[in-house]
Amino acid sequence: MTQDNLTNEAVSLLQNLGLQEYEARCFLALTRLPSGTAKEIHEISEVPRTRVYDAIRVLESQGLVEVQHSSPQQFRAVGIDEATRTLRQKYDNRIDTLESYLETVEHRESEPDDDRMQEVWSLTGRDAIESRTFDLLAEADSEIALVVADETFLSDEVYETLHAAIDRDVSVILGGRTEEITSRLGTELPAARVFETNLDFLIGSMTDHEVAISRILLVDRETLLIGSYYPDSEDPTEQAIFASGLENGIVVLLRRLISSGLTAVEDPNP
Repeated sequence: MTQDNLTNEAVSLLQNLGLQEYEARCFLALTRLPSGTAKEIHEISEVPRTRVYDAIRVLESQGLVEVQHSSPQQFRAVGIDEATRTLRQKYDNRIDTLESYLETVEHRESEPDDDRMQEVWSLTGRDAIESRTFDLLAEADSEIALVVADETFLSDEVYETLHAAIDRDVSVILGGRTEEITSRLGTELPAARVFETNLDFLIGSMTDHEVAISRILLVDRETLLIGSYYPDSEDPTEQAIFASGLENGIVVLLRRLISSGLTAVEDPNP
């Protein structure tokens, strides 16, 4: 990656954290200097010189830049650790404020059980699916059945969340599509029951241009999440469906399919 690409990526990230483009470019220019004048910042950042002072004032107010009142004025960026800590705190504070606002305005009518039984929702993107997976694992009361077809979807946080479930006496049953996945699951989670799945007909061959199942999660035998993706695609964005309810057709089907691969686990709702 070229220096220009690195700079543009850093500018974009800083904008995501709340800085305006000129502020981000001035801050990055100062990280390349022990200290600098408005003229030097302008030359490195390509921010119009008349706008440099405005950007610096904002950065100073946010604790990211220090000012030496000399002639001409000198500016310097705070250290990287201090800057990232300041930005992280600012971001966390915004999330906390947003959460408070959402809790204040949220008002959802309870839905009739008959309507909920037929609901199927979709999710797109690995981050969103991982977040829903962690929520479901954390909320499990009695049993977690997780079938993993692709080892790349087994993160440290997944293992930590499963360990926490085991610690609160939740039964954890883990299926791996390959012997390698099964072996790793058994090593990482010796207290869980681990098996090699017999569901290749469901998961597919994972060949070119074929959709592959990434994960199947069944929590308490009534809440289901199925992830899928194109493993050989240039953009292997994961998608998932999420369903719940003992009488939801998709949940019933997958509960029975998963149970067929768990010969020692008896499905209570045949």
